[in-house]
Amino acid sequence: MAGQPKAPFYVAVGVVVLALVAFAAWRVSGPGPSVAGKKAPPIGEVKGQGGTPPGPQEGPTPPADKPVEGPDTKTPTTVDVYKIVPAERLPPVKGTSAYKALQNETVRFALNVWAGWGPIILANEGFKPAKAWKTPEGKDFRVELVLIDDPVAMRNAYAAGEIHVGWGTLDMVPLFVDGFVRAGDSRVMPRVYQQIDWSNGGDGLVVREAVKSVADLRDKRIVLAQNSPSEYFALNMLVAGGVQPGELKMDFTSTAFEAAAAFARDKSLAGAVSWAPDIYNLAKARGNRMLVTTQTANKLIADVWFARADFARDRMDIIEGLVRGIFDAMEELKNPDRKQQCAKLMADGYNIPPTDAMTMFGDAHNTNWAENYQFFMNRNNPTNFERVWQQAYYLYRRVGRVENAPVAFDQVMDFSIIDKLGKEEKYKSQKDQYQVKFVPTSVGDIEIEKRPFLVNTVTIHFFPNSWDLHKKVSTRVDGKEVEELYDPSADAVIEEVAKVAGQFGAAHIGIVGHTDSSYKGQVPASLVKELSQNRANAVKEALVQKYSLDPNQFATEGKGWDVPADPGDPLNQAKNRRVEIKVYPAEQQ
Repeated sequence: MAGQPKAPFYVAVGVVVLALVAFAAWRVSGPGPSVAGKKAPPIGEVKGQGGTPPGPQEGPTPPADKPVEGPDTKTPTTVDVYKIVPAERLPPVKGTSAYKALQNETVRFALNVWAGWGPIILANEGFKPAKAWKTPEGKDFRVELVLIDDPVAMRNAYAAGEIHVGWGTLDMVPLFVDGFVRAGDSRVMPRVYQQIDWSNGGDGLVVREAVKSVADLRDKRIVLAQNSPSEYFALNMLVAGGVQPGELKMDFTSTAFEAAAAFARDKSLAGAVSWAPDIYNLAKARGNRMLVTTQTANKLIADVWFARADFARDRMDIIEGLVRGIFDAMEELKNPDRKQQCAKLMADGYNIPPTDAMTMFGDAHNTNWAENYQFFMNRNNPTNFERVWQQAYYLYRRVGRVENAPVAFDQVMDFSIIDKLGKEEKYKSQKDQYQVKFVPTSVGDIEIEKRPFLVNTVTIHFFPNSWDLHKKVSTRVDGKEVEELYDPSADAVIEEVAKVAGQFGAAHIGIVGHTDSSYKGQVPASLVKELSQNRANAVKEALVQKYSLDPNQFATEGKGWDVPADPGDPLNQAKNRRVEIKVYPAEQQ
């Protein structure tokens, strides 16, 4: 979304190198340079190019006397994989409540200039506390919408108890929490109850024409607003593209508008992260191009609201009333007349023209109950609350934005109301309306029309001549034969790929398999391509089976030994055994 106004605001034989999770390698490589200037089950054989495996069957692909890769010479290196935090109860709130007393049962709810807040503005009939809302018990309460665009000012008002509910993108909340942990006041800790939207085009990365992919930003400069969704957007793009933050220089501004202005003024800047409408205006200028927006990375920036822990303890009736009212208004916004009415109310509160307010709706996708259920409660959702939270903490700790140990996601996430509403037909009958429909395609067909903006490598280790992600091998431990996974980190790597595929929910994902050339001239090239194809298909099948991703989002291809990872060192076989993941924009840019 935004955090500011948008209107006038990542084997020895069998190594597969995927293309996204340099994140895993990055994770275990130790501290890198700081930002400049600032502190499935076994998969069977697959014939042809691009199908899915017909059933469980362990490799090898070629006859036993015709292997296509040399023998294994050493044990693959494992990585320190992420462990999901077990569910814990929300921590107790200590002390007397310290928020401003409700006057006339009026809740003060902060928001910023952003299309995603349309539902609560419509439900409240404007910004003033005139309409009577209802608690589940039928008691009246009112809502005053308080416009505070500056996230620091909003945080301060929230901490002081002047407002009861704060706004933010989920990736911003760990920045707030880090300060609250230092203060040591449990009453201020946020409780997140509802996702409002996904940014749907309002955030983007504009670059100079010479920058064709994220990897091209190495050794260059970009400009963006610090401690904001822009920074989270930029860090995610870099990680997904295999670029470490220390490999380029980031210039920081206070607002996204200033970042856009700096990019327009300073031609030495290679890119800028900003918000609509500035990103689109910049992209139209000669010599510039749009690299990626949240229209493609459509499940990356999640807008949420959160209540003070002491307020939530005291007034869960009001919290539930807010959740219900906002969900109901999301349904009302499907009516063109109500949408026009909402645009007028937004224009009045944001002090912008109604036409601009109407245009803003395209920058956000409001998330109904079914989509909130996926976000809060589906553990296998690659873009759920837990994964966004962990990713934000990891990235911000990496660049020194947070000082304290991470707070567990389930210390701030409260899905009790989402769970409760799911027992009512009115809500449980809702469907996920934010799903992109893909048609089957091939990597070659995609590349005719588009260039990938992300190409990266991460490592999965395959047993020689096998494509089984969960291959077990026998080893001797203390004189006994034991079976162990050949690559125990494979599932963790697949999870990281799934997370990126989920974040880029409107993008085509190419999975391209490669093998080494150790037996070149000794075995048919067709067998080699088949092995690389099967490995690519194994990755795809694992993603589809575990994470319920659309199989048509993925296109697979086996290149065999035709494309060495390093043309200058084509016999570096450890590099050549890989699978590359390529991310293509949703539309031609």
